[in-house]
Amino acid sequence: MGQALWPAKPQVAACPRLPGPSTNRARSHTPFHSAPAAAPLLRSPLPRRFRYANPVASHETEAILEMFRQTGAYLQGHFRLTSGLHSPEYLQCARVLMYPEYAGQLGRQIADALQALTHLQTFDMVVSPAVGGLIIGHEAARNLEARFLFTERNAEGRMELRRGFAVEPGETAVVVEDVVTTGGSTAEVVALLRQAGVSVKAAASIIDRSGGSADVGIPRIALATLKVVAYDPAACPLCAQGLPVVKPGSRPT
Repeated sequence: MGQALWPAKPQVAACPRLPGPSTNRARSHTPFHSAPAAAPLLRSPLPRRFRYANPVASHETEAILEMFRQTGAYLQGHFRLTSGLHSPEYLQCARVLMYPEYAGQLGRQIADALQALTHLQTFDMVVSPAVGGLIIGHEAARNLEARFLFTERNAEGRMELRRGFAVEPGETAVVVEDVVTTGGSTAEVVALLRQAGVSVKAAASIIDRSGGSADVGIPRIALATLKVVAYDPAACPLCAQGLPVVKPGSRPT
């Protein structure tokens, strides 16, 4: 992909820095005037069920999770994840990404991390599974100066490229989505691209709920890595209590 097709990258003002875990909350401020006030839950530490999978990255993880606290994106209840597993916690990335400043900041971080991971500065495309990966994938592509494509599920539930999207053998790609639990969606996108002859270099997500254990077949990074409680539906204690299950994500089942 010729670099001449792209204008010089504009200078973007830094996003306001969020308060870290040791910041005095009384002196902090929310960077968005229209953002709702944080509920009491969001002013408390995350439950112990959220455990940092990588202690070295705990500071960075805390900074990302502060975005979720600020925007009310940390939910508690009984949820069915995209993977089919059940969990008492849910991180709703859409509530964070609805703020362009946060979306832009996260996109820059993912782009930088992918370049560091692969030792490559450019890729031909960023590909994301719809719907959750659309915003963060587009922001990552903007910073990587790559074109952005997304996959959708057909009537049989298989990932495919639609809407006139086309790829060429020998092109390079990275796969970006919002949250990884088992890595199933990312792995499907990787397989689809490889079948078309695309060289898939790496994958990325904002949140990794697997504690780093998800395997998508290629190198992978996440801005925040957590170990979140998740249950097989057949052995879910929340189901045993008769609590109704909610599917908060984009897929209906």
